[in-house]
Amino acid sequence: MRKSVKTTLTRFALAAGTAGAVAAAAPAANAASASQWDQVAACESGGNWSTNTGNGFYGGLQFTAETWNGYGGGQYAPTADQASREQQIEIAEKVLAGQGAGAWPVCGGPVA
Repeated sequence: MRKSVKTTLTRFALAAGTAGAVAAAAPAANAASASQWDQVAACESGGNWSTNTGNGFYGGLQFTAETWNGYGGGQYAPTADQASREQQIEIAEKVLAGQGAGAWPVCGGPVA
């Protein structure tokens, strides 16, 4: 009986490991299109992807430095206004997955 349980657990672990490897290898699907993010940016910043008005929000999608860095944006730039539009959208996808469109409470409608 012990051998049977061990074999079953081993098979389960291998199956789970294989499924995890497949999931990790699969590219992340975009939750919103680039044009939808452009709509959010138009509302948030007038479409200026490099805006920094000194109010603590940066870039086209108005990230705080804490959110930007918390979702990995620091690999591109210290604040979002110094990153490209594409990099900002990449981080925005992560924020959207983690927080939902409510991360942009006034302007998030296009990505909801």
